[in-house]
Amino acid sequence: MQFKVLLFIFTPMEKQLEDIKAIREMMEKSSKFLSLSGLAGITAGITAIVGASFAYFYLLRYPGATDFNRFQEMIILLADAMLVLIISIGFALYFSWKKAKKKKLKFINKATLSTIYNLGIPLLTGGIFSLILLFRGNVEIIASNTLLFYGLGLVNASKYTFEEIHYLGITEIILGIAAAIFLYHGIIFWTIGFGVCHIVYGAIMYKKYDLK
Repeated sequence: MQFKVLLFIFTPMEKQLEDIKAIREMMEKSSKFLSLSGLAGITAGITAIVGASFAYFYLLRYPGATDFNRFQEMIILLADAMLVLIISIGFALYFSWKKAKKKKLKFINKATLSTIYNLGIPLLTGGIFSLILLFRGNVEIIASNTLLFYGLGLVNASKYTFEEIHYLGITEIILGIAAAIFLYHGIIFWTIGFGVCHIVYGAIMYKKYDLK
């Protein structure tokens, strides 16, 4: 043991720094979910904008102008939101799997499960609460609710993945509070949070991590 310590001390500084960097990268790979792809954020943002545009122009722009009753409109909004969520998750899994394969990273590990767990609890809670609001007819507050719980989930899960996710979470929380203040413009803040912010952060992460 003493010989190894002496060997490390007398190793050239440049070699020591390379060894420290290699050890740090190895520890990071085992403790963080690094397969998250920037393309997943970009596609999620585009999907969210398309879903929000459909909801606004087809149902919310002129309330009561369609042939659907209130309950039918709520079901359509729910189906629209679920479709956006399913497509976003599907693309996230696909692009992250491709990135893991390209960079020879383990896609499913302890860090992956920790990320999913810490993100999933706030998302599931927010989703259930949003359903309660929807079926009670409190549609106006749902945009704020989803942004807040999503932001909290991102902040909660960010310690297991890239630090940019933390700042994205803070941004979503701020937008959620703004959507609660300007209640009848919630769809605009929702589109910015789930659409524009995802595209911007996705592009930043793609350039910073995926292109390496």
